[in-house]
Parts: sequence; C-alpha cells; structure tokens
Amino acid sequence: MSANPELMTLQKEVTQQLILEAGFRLFAEQTIEKVKMTEVADAAGVGVATVYRYYSTKPKLAVAVSAWAWETYLKEAFRRIDTQYFTAAEKFAYFLDSFLDLYRNHRALLRYNQFFNVYIENEKNVPSDTVRPFLAVIDALTERFDALHRSAQQDGTLRTDVPAKKMLLSSLHLMLAAATRYAVGLVYTDGSDPERELILLKNMLLREYTRSAEI
Repeated sequence: MSANPELMTLQKEVTQQLILEAGFRLFAEQTIEKVKMTEVADAAGVGVATVYRYYSTKPKLAVAVSAWAWETYLKEAFRRIDTQYFTAAEKFAYFLDSFLDLYRNHRALLRYNQFFNVYIENEKNVPSDTVRPFLAVIDALTERFDALHRSAQQDGTLRTDVPAKKMLLSSLHLMLAAATRYAVGLVYTDGSDPERELILLKNMLLREYTRSAEI
C-alpha cells in the first residue's frame, strides 16, 4: 500500500511544529548556547536524528525558531488592522503598542530575541542562507511600512518626508530595545516603571513622526 502524500505532509508539519515549540521554550528559558540538540529532541518527543533531518545545525534551528515565533506573533498582532480601516497614524500607533503587548504578554519572545541576537553575533561564519528565514520576517515588516508610507501620502496623518525604512528601524530599535531591557531584567535603577517608560517612548515617537499628537 502506497503512503498517503497528504498524511505524510501533515505528519511532517506536526513534527516540525513540535521541534520549533520545544526549541523556543528551551532556548528562551536557558539561552541557545546552553541547550543541546538532544534536549530539544527530548522535549519535542522525537529522536535527535529527526531534529537534524529538519535542521542540520543549531544555527539553522535557532533561525527557524526565531522566524516562526515572530511570524506567529506578528500575524496575530496585525490581524485587527488588516481587517479594519485605520489611518496611517493609527496604524503606526498600533505598531508601537505592540511593544507594550510584547512586554505585558510575550516576555519569552523578547528574551528569546535577545538570546538569539547574542548567539548569532557570537557564532562564526554563519552562512547567509542560514539567516534568510529571519531576514524574510524583516522584509515583510519593511513591506508593511512601505504600505504605511503610501497610506500616509493619501491621508496626511503621518510624516512622509522621513523614509519608511528609517521610520521603521528607528521605532523598532528603540521600542524593542526598551521592552527587551525590562523583559530580561536589565533594569539599572530602583523604582522604575517599565510600562510607564514604554508609553513615554511611544508618545515621543508619535510626536516625532505623526502630523498630530491626537490620533
């Protein structure tokens, strides 16, 4: 009896999902460097040979986990603005609010992202094709900001004299760095209020890039 191609595809997808989820959970808890591929296999309930069949090196697994985690989060985060009408400024504010949501509800993702950046930075000679899945997430976000910029040219609620990529990168770097600092416990002064500081930073960016502070 020949194998059912659809069933085999489904089984592969389920196995891959189990590996990604296990990798994310372990990497976010312990850092990527400390986790062995055998531990990921055990947590996923598969053999280590299976993990290597899907991801031949730890960097490939780490990149795949990062791309999967961010794609999953962003798809859900932008679901509302993709199905309703918002001005360009409102979409930009929504984007900034996503970093507050990350801090409040998805700190494991922020921790993983920090560990991922350190790991990739310290790894030597990671092939460019290995990091391509992660770069594809950035490309998708860049395309979204390009569309935001075009929308701003129509409704005038967002500055258009600033290139879309510059607006994205400055906002992304500032908000993500601040949210991550609190998520991983890098707080240098007593009595700080993470959410208040994130809201302050959000409002500063809104004043910088929107035509009106009232959106």
